[in-house]
Amino acid sequence: MAAFLIADIKITDDKWVPDYAASVHNIVHRHGGKYLSRSGNVKTLEGGPSDVSLVAIMTFPSARHAEGFIADPEYAPFLAARRGGSESRFQLIDDTDIAGTISYLSKG
Repeated sequence: MAAFLIADIKITDDKWVPDYAASVHNIVHRHGGKYLSRSGNVKTLEGGPSDVSLVAIMTFPSARHAEGFIADPEYAPFLAARRGGSESRFQLIDDTDIAGTISYLSKG
């Protein structure tokens, strides 16, 4: 079952960004992942204003693959740098439909 990793990041110190942007996608790819978007063009269409600077959406073959990326020892220094220079939230969701009304998704 496919899994999606959604990262909401508020950059507080951008020193970590160039190395992270240049290198982390290779680690994502090694775990079967692919970026669907990694953008700073964030516009709130509903709800309160957000102070997020960057949103990244990645797809992985499974939750296990996404969790493997996060736990990869090669990712550890990038993770530490990101945590030191941002307020981040990473969420993992699967490709199910909780209502079960969308035919191309599994009932969640």
